[in-house]
Amino acid sequence: MADPEKGTPTVPTVEEEMSDEEVDEVDEEEGAGERKELVDKLMKDPQVLAALQTKLRRFLGTPSGYISSLPVAVKRRIKALKKLQLQYCELEAEFYKEVHALEVKYDKMHQSLYEKRRQVVNSEYEPNDEECDFSSDNEDEEDKSLSKDMEEKAKIDEKEESKVHDFDENTKGIPEFWLTIFKNVDLLAEMVQEYDEPIMKHLTDIQLKFHDQPMGFTLEFHFNENEHFTNKVLTKYYEMKCVPDKEDPFGFEGPEIFKCKGCTIDWKKGKNVTVKTIKKKQKHKSRGAVRTITKTVQNDSFFNFFNPPPVPEDPDEDLDEDTQALLTADFEIGHYIRERIIPRAVLFYTGEALDDEDFEEEEGEEGEEGDDEEEDDPDYDPAKDKTAKDQQPAECKQQ
Repeated sequence: MADPEKGTPTVPTVEEEMSDEEVDEVDEEEGAGERKELVDKLMKDPQVLAALQTKLRRFLGTPSGYISSLPVAVKRRIKALKKLQLQYCELEAEFYKEVHALEVKYDKMHQSLYEKRRQVVNSEYEPNDEECDFSSDNEDEEDKSLSKDMEEKAKIDEKEESKVHDFDENTKGIPEFWLTIFKNVDLLAEMVQEYDEPIMKHLTDIQLKFHDQPMGFTLEFHFNENEHFTNKVLTKYYEMKCVPDKEDPFGFEGPEIFKCKGCTIDWKKGKNVTVKTIKKKQKHKSRGAVRTITKTVQNDSFFNFFNPPPVPEDPDEDLDEDTQALLTADFEIGHYIRERIIPRAVLFYTGEALDDEDFEEEEGEEGEEGDDEEEDDPDYDPAKDKTAKDQQPAECKQQ
């Protein structure tokens, strides 16, 4: 096509060269490109990713339709395998019952060690030199391995710790042994309130008693004389089941706590830390008169541990969400005390048994340490580092 006046060919427009169908295809491709670009941006947004992952979790375990599409003969064989799997679960239950019996057997041997620990903690027995000769705590070797900086830090820490308590060389036993353990372990520390601590200082021992029929265990918290309650021992009973659930037999993973029972605490007058008194003002609807009423409500306290929510006798009776959450937390705490705290008490007292996840790093700490390392590096060039950072793409800066 040429211009009649100038005689030069003109460039045709897209609309002149393309049919309507071709134009629609171009528009669709451009739209797809824009959508892809938008999706790419959204997928780099942490909040969008978190929301997407939450929704995807709902589909975990949902049948894909593959099994239902299989031939009848294959489905029959799958049923046979499931029956074998159920037999495996039943055998596993028997295995765990024997493990529990073995725990009971060895617990009788452990009791003498626990009793000696109790005596040392409560100054009823003073260990001799041979009993105190624990090689890994050789102070001379540790002193040699410490750098000067670490030695100075250790001295500072010792001075700070000495201000926390009034212990000296004349101190008997190991004061506040169990209270220190509770304060060291996050799971337990959350339960102990400031007003609980004077009572917890009187906790002299925690003992574990296994029982077979029904399978379970009891935790015994022994206290010496105190001004808050008259009980010498507070108990927490846990009952366990070790059979696959009829409705979900393949979910069986071993014995699980399903019931617990506390005890009555005989509080002395005005010393019950599990309740608090509040005063509320009420206004009469018609007369307008105001009166003050006194109301007793539950107070946060470790000693609520001995008053758990009741579990219905009927296993088919559903629990409300709050009660279920309280019981789940209670079962976790009871299991933790039984499985870890009692057998390894001294290591929780010293902090050696604490998991890495029990320690939280302060926000920004890692970045600050990284900056210090760069400055100490003899090959570190701040100018090059700044140039490299300036050249980073926008997406990297947002991450």
